[in-house]
Amino acid sequence: MSTQDGNGGPGNPWGNGPQRNPDIEDLLRQGQDRIKSMIPGGSPRRVVLLVILVLAGVGAWTSYYTVPSDSVVVVQRFGAYLKEVPPGLHFKLPLGIDTTTIVPVKRQLKQEFGFTTPGARDPYQSSRDGRRGSQKRETQMVTGDLNAALVEWVVQYRISEPVKFLFEVREPGETLRYVSESVMREVVGDRTVDEVITIGRQEIETEALTKMQALSTKYAMGISIDQVHSVGRGREGSADPRSRRVPA
Repeated sequence: MSTQDGNGGPGNPWGNGPQRNPDIEDLLRQGQDRIKSMIPGGSPRRVVLLVILVLAGVGAWTSYYTVPSDSVVVVQRFGAYLKEVPPGLHFKLPLGIDTTTIVPVKRQLKQEFGFTTPGARDPYQSSRDGRRGSQKRETQMVTGDLNAALVEWVVQYRISEPVKFLFEVREPGETLRYVSESVMREVVGDRTVDEVITIGRQEIETEALTKMQALSTKYAMGISIDQVHSVGRGREGSADPRSRRVPA
């Protein structure tokens, strides 16, 4: 036996007549009342005026920018390169029409191989995963006399051409790490282990710098190599299996 009549009550889910949800209507009405209270009179003209004022404020806020003294800014309009801007206060088209990218051209940057300086902000300054095992692997090299040596080094560089740095290579910082490691392995492989850890360090640094700069120019990375400083940490033993003693 039904507990309600046929008017669509909770006891008769198949009741007649349309269902009404007063909560949604009340919320809509309250929202309209709040908008009207924010805009005196509630006329469409005042609504349009408020929208124009908001857009004008956002446009004014996004129409100027400041370039640091050690940097330049590359300006893009609708994603296409427009110009380079020197340090100082400048103006641009607002609301995302012009976008700006700060490039520190006067700051000397560096990449470290085999160790990490705490607090580094550049993600490519040291090994990407930052683990000690990964840092050791990138320093393990085979010398020309088939000995294994650990070589730590630092590459100091500057961004010489901002447009090439931003647009010619997808990840110039990561590419420079690959170039540096490849060149250092090649240079170390042409020398004996004694040269690597003692008398040949300066020659290694000079040759590595020259080859790194040549590859950076070839790949249009927009980078100028200032200095390469290497540290030979010592030998790990012979890398030639024939030189190992086989137990009797």
